[in-house]
Amino acid sequence: MISDGDTSFRKLNTINRRMFIISAAKVVIFTGIIARLFSLQINENKKYLTLSDKNRLREWKLPPERGEFLDFFGNTIAGNLKVYQLHIVPEQVEDFKYLMVRLKDILDLDNSQFAKIIKKKNSQKPWETLVVSENLSWEQFSKVNFYLHELVGAKPVLSVARSYPFKENFTHVLGYVAQASESDLANNEIIKKNHVPGLRVGKIGLEKAFENDLIGSNGVQRYEVNAFGKRINQIDFTAGKKGKNLRLTIDTEVQKLCNELLKDKAGSISVMDIYTGDIIAMHSSPSFDPNLFLYGISHKDWKNIRQDPLKPLINKTVAGLYSPGSTIKPLVALSALENDVISPKFTVRCTGKMEMYGQNYHCWKKKGHGYMNLRNAIKQSCDTYFYEAARKLGVDRLEETSLKFGLGKKVFQDTFIDEKKGLVPSTKWKKDNLGIGWVLGETLITGIGQGYIQTTPLQLCLMTAQLANGGYEIYPRIKAEKNQETAEQIKLKMKQAAVQKKENENETISPVIKARNFFKVGNKDHKVLYRNPENIKFVLEAMWGSTNEVMGTSYGSRIDDKKYQFAGKTGTAQVKRITERQRELELKAIDMPYEDRDHALYVAFGPYKNPRYALSIIVEHGGSGSTTAAPMAKKLFKLIIDRHEEREKIIKQNLPNI
Repeated sequence: MISDGDTSFRKLNTINRRMFIISAAKVVIFTGIIARLFSLQINENKKYLTLSDKNRLREWKLPPERGEFLDFFGNTIAGNLKVYQLHIVPEQVEDFKYLMVRLKDILDLDNSQFAKIIKKKNSQKPWETLVVSENLSWEQFSKVNFYLHELVGAKPVLSVARSYPFKENFTHVLGYVAQASESDLANNEIIKKNHVPGLRVGKIGLEKAFENDLIGSNGVQRYEVNAFGKRINQIDFTAGKKGKNLRLTIDTEVQKLCNELLKDKAGSISVMDIYTGDIIAMHSSPSFDPNLFLYGISHKDWKNIRQDPLKPLINKTVAGLYSPGSTIKPLVALSALENDVISPKFTVRCTGKMEMYGQNYHCWKKKGHGYMNLRNAIKQSCDTYFYEAARKLGVDRLEETSLKFGLGKKVFQDTFIDEKKGLVPSTKWKKDNLGIGWVLGETLITGIGQGYIQTTPLQLCLMTAQLANGGYEIYPRIKAEKNQETAEQIKLKMKQAAVQKKENENETISPVIKARNFFKVGNKDHKVLYRNPENIKFVLEAMWGSTNEVMGTSYGSRIDDKKYQFAGKTGTAQVKRITERQRELELKAIDMPYEDRDHALYVAFGPYKNPRYALSIIVEHGGSGSTTAAPMAKKLFKLIIDRHEEREKIIKQNLPNI
């Protein structure tokens, strides 16, 4: 039998054990809490302070400010605008559907805009930034910031967009910018390093060629935000570095006139300094407004550009390939003279056609020109004469001269990614590429700029410039530099090159000196392109007659004032073989379908007494060079020469830093 005392003792022991366990548990729990608090407050202080700051602070990587393009006179032809954008990172949004419904209401988006954003979101990865709008109005931007506490995950951004104030005038020179693609990021480390959502980079033209100079570097903004993510205070700002401003050699006024002259036409105009190689104008038509691409071009606009039969997307100046037609005749004449195949007195009787092996080769003048010497053949553009000159010369020697004067190779090398090198045919080329031998008839038509030969308008301009400067190699440039060589300095080098050429031809000079002089002149600076300078002078004088004498093919476009007087050569390039029936009917260009009409060409230099500028003009399916292209040159030379003195003033300032 257990007494009450024993029972009480056992109960007391039980209570004591429980109290002990509870007390021990309390000690353990409180010790754990204290240890954890110690760990949080002391050991992991930096970690949680950083996490706290991340909740409190936000960092925005700002888009780099792109460098600007200026024309030769300092006018901005590609600048920047401040724009307001709205970005969202979908994976940071708790309720994307709610957010988009609120944004639709706040921004007053229509159903098509809303659907486009949803489609865009579904096509990209969850962690990629979704650009809801690239060009918010100030009112929209303000409303988004006002309701930002309701828009968790939305980020209003002040960004930079490109601006092209002269619209279509510079499109094919400058190109345009558009959103950086995966290819841009993969192929360019500088773009990858400075990438932010919505970053725009050059896609074609000089925007792409000078991307690394233009792009600049990112700025960084740090803000303190509240629990709703709304900005309270700016903590820090690190300014980015603006891209480099680039000055071009182009004159905007001349460029605008080129655009006006080619309005509603397909073609190209190029203007070049015959000594420095400066590109004064380089316009391809039709063009389009590059501003359409800044915020994503609409389907309608893109369709209109892409389906335009005049092909505005092609930079015809460097990527258009055309038969040079009669504009190549001065070069054929020079090559024949240089190779002692003919003399200026060599005479051919033109009856309107030439027959060879049962094939008729027609002259443009149906009844013929009669007896022609070389000067009159250039002046009146007699095809029969140049058939005979080409027959005597041979296509291989013509190829050698053509390559020397800039045909058949890129003018700007890698500056324009779409530039083509064209084609100057030879017997070897045909055998290697077509697997068959050359025939004499192909030599005849090459002599009048038809057949396989293909050139770009810029190449024809370079050819004319190197004839006009007396036959010296020049180096075309479109980017102006401080302290670049002047025309007078280059003229002096050309004279030195001519003197050294004569010394090299002197047999009394040792082979060592000859080799040294040849290396200095032949592989550097301004190489002599002629054998006899009198041949160059003869060709230039004949071109003067073609423009300024009665019976000359461009006589109707002459300028009597010697200040503006120029010399040139017309060209008409066939795009379709003329049938005997059409020849009998003597159809005019206006009576033919547009696509069957000949291309109209013209090359010229001026002013004649002291040449300084060369130009080339091509109007696709424009008919005759004398009636369509040459009159444009008349207007151009008046403006170009009037602006020459202003240009020289800038050059004397050594192009001060921009």
